[in-house]
Amino acid sequence: MIVLSYKPLIEGENVRLRPFKTEDFPFIEECLKDPEVLKLTGSTTDFDWDFIRNWYETRNDQTDRLDLAIVDPAQDVLVGEAVINLYYEENHSMNFRILIGPRGRNRGLGTEATHLIVDYIFGNTTLHELTLSVFDFNPRARHVYEKVGFVPVSVDKNDLEYEGEWIDSINMKLTRENWQGLNNIRHLKR
Repeated sequence: MIVLSYKPLIEGENVRLRPFKTEDFPFIEECLKDPEVLKLTGSTTDFDWDFIRNWYETRNDQTDRLDLAIVDPAQDVLVGEAVINLYYEENHSMNFRILIGPRGRNRGLGTEATHLIVDYIFGNTTLHELTLSVFDFNPRARHVYEKVGFVPVSVDKNDLEYEGEWIDSINMKLTRENWQGLNNIRHLKR
C-alpha cells in the first residue's frame, strides 16, 4: 500500500498542481459540465452536485490517493485535475487520470501537468508503474500519454457506447524503469 496523505504544491513553468480549495468548486463544476470533458471521460450530466461538492471537499483528507487541482497561474483559476488512485498490490501500481476543462485546453497545460505528477509520484514513492485507460476517440490525450512515456498494453473492445457507436478503451502503462530512462534523456536535453 502506498500512503499519499501529503498533498504537495508542484510548480511548473506554466501550470501549478496543488490541493483543492473550497473556492475551486465553481471551476471544477464548469469542467465537469463541459461537453468535451463529458465525452472524453465517458461521463453523463446526471450529477448530484451536493455529493460532488462534498467529494471534492474531502480530497485533501484521503491517504490512499492523490487528487490535485491543475491551476493556470496566469488566470489563477482551476482548469482541471490530476489524480493518482486505485492501488494494485500485485503490480505495485496505481492508476492515473487527468481532465482539462475549457479554460485550460490547447495550451500544453495537460502535458505539463502529466509530466509534473508522474515525476512527483516516481520521485517520491516506490510505485513500480502507473496505468491509465484512454478512449480511442481521444487521440490528443493518447499522444500526450505517449510523449510522457506511457505505452499501450491492451485494448478493451467496445468499452463505451457513445452516440450509437461503440468505442474501444486503450490501456496504457508507464514503468519506473521507462520513466527513469526518459527522465535522464529529458535532463540531458536541458
